[in-house]
Parts: sequence; C-alpha cells; structure tokens
Amino acid sequence: MRLLAVHAHPDDETLSTGPLLAAWARTGEAFVVTCTRGERGEVLGPLDALEGDGPALAAHRETELAAALAALGVRGHAFLDTLPVPAGARALPGTVVDSGMRWVDAPGGTAGPADDAGTDALTSVPLDDAATVLAAHVRELAPDVVVTYDAGGGYGHPDHVRTHEVTVRALALLAAVGDDVPPLLCPSTPPATDVAVRAHLAAAPWVTDVRAAHGLSLPAAGSRPAVVADREIVVEVDLAPVLDAVLGALRAHATQVTAVTAAPSSDEVLAAVLALSNLVVQGLPRTVSYALLGADGHRPDAPGTTRWARTILPPGVRRVA
Repeated sequence: MRLLAVHAHPDDETLSTGPLLAAWARTGEAFVVTCTRGERGEVLGPLDALEGDGPALAAHRETELAAALAALGVRGHAFLDTLPVPAGARALPGTVVDSGMRWVDAPGGTAGPADDAGTDALTSVPLDDAATVLAAHVRELAPDVVVTYDAGGGYGHPDHVRTHEVTVRALALLAAVGDDVPPLLCPSTPPATDVAVRAHLAAAPWVTDVRAAHGLSLPAAGSRPAVVADREIVVEVDLAPVLDAVLGALRAHATQVTAVTAAPSSDEVLAAVLALSNLVVQGLPRTVSYALLGADGHRPDAPGTTRWARTILPPGVRRVA
C-alpha cells in the first residue's frame, strides 16, 4: 500500500498531512514530493537571520525536511525539480522556487499572491510542464492514494493553490492515456471540529499556560478556508498511535513551527498545540480528517474517484465513507 503526498514547501507535509503520512507509514509505504524549498518563508526567533536569504534558508529547510520525513517514517522524497523529465517534455527551471505570498486579511487568515514572483517561481512554471513531470513520477511510483491541498490551497497560499492544480492536472494526464488513476484526498476540517477546537483553545487552562509561556494569541474570529461544510469526509486518522512521530516532525521544522506541546492525556478534544511565525496558537485535534477531492463539489468527475471504493487502506487509516 503506497501513499504519495504532494506539497508546496518543507513543513507542509507535516502541517497538512503529517498524521496521515505517519499512520500510513506504520504498515505501508509513504512518499512525498515537495515543489519548492520554501526560500521565501517567514522565519521564527533564533533562526530569523535566515529570512530573506533564499539560498541559505532553502539549504536549512532541506535539513529540517529530512528530519521531519524521518520522524514520520516517510520512505522516499523528491523535490519537483529533481524528478526526471519524460522524453519530449519541456524541462523545468533548474530550481523551482517559492513564489512568496501576502496576507489578504489578518495573519493566519487568508493568503494571496505576492507581486514579485520570479520567472523560476512555482506559480510561473507552465502548468502542463510541471504536471507532465509529476505524472511520470506517479506512473512510476504507482501509489494507491495521492493527497494534496484542496482547490483553495488550504488558506490561499499561491504555491499551495498551484500544487493542487499541478497534482490534479497530472492525474488528468494519466487518465487521458488510460492509466488507472489513484484517488486524490485533501485535508479537510468539518465545521463542528473547528468550533470545538477554537472553544477549547480559548478555555483550556493548559492552553492558556502555553500561550503565556510563548506569547501566543488566539485565532481571529471568522471562518477558515480549510473548513468546508459540504465536503464528504472519507478518511479519519486517530492521533494517539502516531502522536510522537507527528510531534517530532513538527519540532524538526524549527524555522516555521514553535510552541509544539502535547495535550494532557485527559484532554478529549486536542492532541497538541503549536504556532507558526504569526504566533497564533493552533490546535491539533485528536482525530484528523480527509476528503475525497472528487466529492468536494469542485470536481465531481475527478479521475480516480471510481477507484476509491476498492482502495485498501492500512490499519490506523479509517474509512468513514
């Protein structure tokens, strides 16, 4: 049983799909493709001298990524620009780089495109060029399931959105030549879970202690883009068996993640909390969920959806629909 996760930057594999990767890797094989090295990421505290130095930050984040993948048990990894280019296809830029972003609303809310993405940025690479390279990798790897972001990229980051587009297009290219295309999942938070997590972050005494110790604020009011009411959840992962692996992977990304703290065992809502460079506390619920991308209302005819019913999942990855 093979899982392939396709992500935009180092740390996304852990923040978006860490529980799924760790659970899958316990008895199956988990692989990751990362589209950029996160050269334009914001940087936390002691390592903030790296911010703005793209090559230095990229080199450092590669080491963080390697440590996180090891913690999760991921078997294989490649950057998009290191994958073989199929015969007759156009080569990608020598290095595909982070496109950058800007906050459209409050930090931690919705992101939008930066106004200075270069020609070698992920968002500048022609869609079919990137998708053709990824499609060849999917064909060779033959995963049972692929996972990436939803159409909005989770919170709107242009590289996340582009990674979704590249992944969907890659599977469409395979379907067009008759390949048996794997189903595509995306992380998805049901509204009820989001409400429960937000309330708990504001009320749990142990979270208050973590916030005080690290100078963290609560999430702003309002809906999060990754919370979708009409999306059908098809997979759930219980954090308990893989929590140590996920926490280890989060802590490996020290330029991006801080205040990683496991919840008391008595906490029935949260498994842990953490914060990113915006210093807004986030809760990791005890159960995380994923939707079948073809069932989310955006692509009801997505390649791979008909294969989902016969897809075998490893223990710890629970089918709910």
